[in-house]
Amino acid sequence: MSAPTWLVWIGAWGATATLMAVLWEVQRRRKNAGIVDVAWAFGTALVGIAFCVFGTGAVGRRALLGTLIGVWGLRLGTHLWRRVASEKEDGRYRELRKTWGETQQKWLFVFFQIQASWALIFASSIFFAARNDRTLPALYDFLGVGIWLIAIAGETVADRQLSRFRSNPENRGKVCRQGLWAWSRHPNYFFEWVHWFGYVAIGWAAPWGFLTLIGPMVMLLFLLKITGIPPTESQALRSRGESYRRYQNEVSVFIPLPPRRAR
Repeated sequence: MSAPTWLVWIGAWGATATLMAVLWEVQRRRKNAGIVDVAWAFGTALVGIAFCVFGTGAVGRRALLGTLIGVWGLRLGTHLWRRVASEKEDGRYRELRKTWGETQQKWLFVFFQIQASWALIFASSIFFAARNDRTLPALYDFLGVGIWLIAIAGETVADRQLSRFRSNPENRGKVCRQGLWAWSRHPNYFFEWVHWFGYVAIGWAAPWGFLTLIGPMVMLLFLLKITGIPPTESQALRSRGESYRRYQNEVSVFIPLPPRRAR
């Protein structure tokens, strides 16, 4: 299928913005803004699939990319939905409500709409990769799938280890140091970041293929400086105190590394 590039982008943004508006109303009624994370995962995947449908690259490669981003979104979105549906609102969003006070719903609506734009920014890696018309398969395709598989496996293991730890009532208020969480304070974030390099490898030979780096570069910025690690660690310090400070002192913040002795 072919369509003007501008129309594809406008259509993707319009659909995602509408989804975010609907889910903003859902959170207003349910008092749980964590649903925005679910919407971002599913929305980014759907935008990525749309970019594959309307891409100009080899059909087989576009089908591969659409499958990868679709499976990623389904896994992450389902995992986040289970958390939102079974747990109280994430402490990060409770803090935002306190900060915004009586105007919280207005700012939450803006926040949800910003997420719609972010979905397009992250999915731009898929847009450029889906323009790769080189003969399929190529070495970079195998490399990309390999990176994707390792990253998704790592993220899935990290999520399950944390969920298993949290499900034990005896661990309430404690810090998870099991499995990957003994080597990184945020192994799920690390493997989420690595996963985006799979699309970089697959799309590198496309026209302007270097722009596939937008995904992992923006993801790293968000994880390290904006919506990922900073608010997550602030909430952990509020809820776990000194035990989490020791964890910070002994375990790598992002890249999995052998734990070090307390300093």
